[in-house]
Amino acid sequence: MLDDFNREVLTISIDTSLTSLRVIRELNRLLEWRGKPMQLRVDNGPEFIAQAMEDWCKQHGIELVFIQKGKPHQNGYIERFNRTFRDEVLDVFVFENLNQARLYARAWMWVYNNERPHSSLGYLTPMQFLLKYGKLHHPQ
Repeated sequence: MLDDFNREVLTISIDTSLTSLRVIRELNRLLEWRGKPMQLRVDNGPEFIAQAMEDWCKQHGIELVFIQKGKPHQNGYIERFNRTFRDEVLDVFVFENLNQARLYARAWMWVYNNERPHSSLGYLTPMQFLLKYGKLHHPQ
């Protein structure tokens, strides 16, 4: 999950499958940590089109926005991120188990958010950009 504002990776979930209930569990964690977003933009994957996801968004007053089918460019930030993550982590390492993959993903995510400048952010890291523009979120 990415924050569109500063391109920060909020979480990376690695498992054999990701159901809507698993996505909701991650979203609940993010709500406690970062507060409520105005909207979630998602593709049309089964984990997002499930009734449980729609119900959760309504319960929390969050607009659920779907990209048009066959138009991945409408979710360009995540598509770009997915390619980068695949090139720099998934295609580079051979993981012995899911826990090892999660560990590598968390370490890479920290570097991505805190040490890696992004040209789209004026060559600031996502965290520097967040601090510069005073957009730190606090749970309500």
